[in-house]
Amino acid sequence: MAEAQISTSAERAGGRRLVSGILWNGLGRGLPLLLALVITPFLVGALGVERWGLFTLALALIGVFGVFDLGLGMALTRGVSEKLGTGAIDEARAMIGATLLALLCVSSIIAAGLFLTVPWLVGRFLNVPEALQREAIIAFQLLAAAAPLVVLNAALWGVLSAWQRFRIANLVNIPLNTLYYLGPLLVLFFWNSLIGVMLAIILVRLFSGIAYAIIAHRDVPGLGLRAPRFSLMRPLLRQGLWMSLSGALTQLLLYADRFIIGAMLTLSAVAFYATPLDLIIRLWIIPVAVAQTMLPAIASSFRELPDHTALLIKRGALIVMLLSLPASLILIPGAELFLRLWLGAEFAAGGGPVLRILGFGIFFSCLTFIPGVLLEAIGRPDVTAKFSLALAAIFLPLSAALLPWLGIEGAALAWAGRCLMDCLGRCWFAARLYPAARQAMRELLWPIAPAVLGLAVLVPLGGWLWPALLAVLIFGLVFAAGWSIAAPQDKAFALGMIRKMGRRSA
Repeated sequence: MAEAQISTSAERAGGRRLVSGILWNGLGRGLPLLLALVITPFLVGALGVERWGLFTLALALIGVFGVFDLGLGMALTRGVSEKLGTGAIDEARAMIGATLLALLCVSSIIAAGLFLTVPWLVGRFLNVPEALQREAIIAFQLLAAAAPLVVLNAALWGVLSAWQRFRIANLVNIPLNTLYYLGPLLVLFFWNSLIGVMLAIILVRLFSGIAYAIIAHRDVPGLGLRAPRFSLMRPLLRQGLWMSLSGALTQLLLYADRFIIGAMLTLSAVAFYATPLDLIIRLWIIPVAVAQTMLPAIASSFRELPDHTALLIKRGALIVMLLSLPASLILIPGAELFLRLWLGAEFAAGGGPVLRILGFGIFFSCLTFIPGVLLEAIGRPDVTAKFSLALAAIFLPLSAALLPWLGIEGAALAWAGRCLMDCLGRCWFAARLYPAARQAMRELLWPIAPAVLGLAVLVPLGGWLWPALLAVLIFGLVFAAGWSIAAPQDKAFALGMIRKMGRRSA
C-alpha cells in the first residue's frame, strides 16, 4: 500500500504534469488579459474617468467576494489532492458535495448582508457624485447578489485543479474570460450604464459556473451532492478558516488603498492609482499559473517525497523569477510612455510615477506565491494569515499616512514595500516549517538580492540609455545567480531545449 501511495504521489507531482499545467493555466489567464489591454482604453473613453473609477471599485468588490467562503474553496483543493494522493477517491467526492452545499448557504447569507450595505458604502463612505449615486448603488447591489456565483466558481475550479484538469478547464476559460472583458464594452454600445456592465459580468460568471460543473461531473458524478459527508469537512474548516483570513487580508492589502484614496481624495485619484495597479497585477497570471499547478502536486507529495517537493519549490520560484523580472525591467523605465500610448497623456501624467513604483513591488509580489503555496499545501495557512495580519497593521496605516504627504505615489510606496516584506517573510516561514525546503530557500536569496538592489535603483532613474543598460545588467545578474542554483536536470533540460531550437532555426 505504501509503494502504491508513493507511486501515485510521484505521478501527480511529475515534471510533465507540472509543465503542462503551468502552460495551460498561463494561456487560460494570459490570452484574455491581452485582449483586456486592448479593450481598456475604449472602456475608459465610454465610461469617463469618474465612472471608470467606480468600475475599478466594483472589480475590487468582486475580488473581495472570493474571501467570503470560510477558506473552504482553497482548503478543498488541498484536501481533495491529499485524498487522491492516497487513493481515497470516494472520500474526496463526498468531501466535495458537502463543501459545495456549505458554500452555497454561507455565500447566500453574506450576499444578502452585502446587498443591504451597498447604499451606505456608496452614499456615505465613497465620494460619489450625486448624479452617479443611484446608478452606482444598483450596479453594486447586482454584484452583491451574484456573490454566491463567485464563491461556487472558485470552489469548482479548485475541484478541477485537484484532479489536474488544467487543459480542458482552460479551453473553456479562454473564450469565457474573453467575454468577461469584451462583454461590458459590447453592452455600452447599447446601454451606456454601469448597470448593464455589471449584468454582462454576472452573466459570464454564470456560464463559467455551468461549464466548470459539467467538466467536474466527469470525475465527481453529481458533484458529490448525492452522498455528501459533512464529517469530512472538519479538517477543511480548521484550515479553511485560516485560509479565509489569509485571503481576506490579501484582498484587503490589495484593494484597501483605492477605497482609502476614494475616501480621502477623489474618484479621479482612484482611477489614476487603480489603473496602473490593475495593469501591474495582471502579471500575477505567471505565479498563479505556477501555484495552481503546484498546489495539488505538493499536497500529494510533501509527506512521502520531501526532496522532490523541495525541488518543485525551487523550480517554481526560478520559473516565476525568469518570467516576471523582464516585465518589471520594461515597465519601470517605460511607465509614462506605456500609459501615454495606452490611455493618453492624462493617465501618463497622473499614473506614470505610480506605475514605476508598483513595477518594483510586483516582482516580489509574484515570487511570494511560491513559498505561500508550500505553506498552504503542508497545512499551515495559519502562518500566512498571522503574517498578513501583521503586514496589514503596518502598511495600511502607512498608506493612509503617506497620502496627504506624497499623494497616490505614497500609497504605491507602501504597496511596494509590503510586497517585498511579504516575499522575504514567507520564504523564511517556509524554510522554518518545512525543513526539506530550507536549503532551497537559502539558495533563492542569491537571485533575490540583486533584484532588490537593481530594481530600487532603476525606479527613480530618468532617461532611457542608463535605465536600459542597468536593466540588462540586473537581468544578467539574476539569471546567473538563478542558473548557479538550478538543479542539474533542469540545466540539462534547458540546454537541450536551446540546442533543439538552434537546430530548428538552422
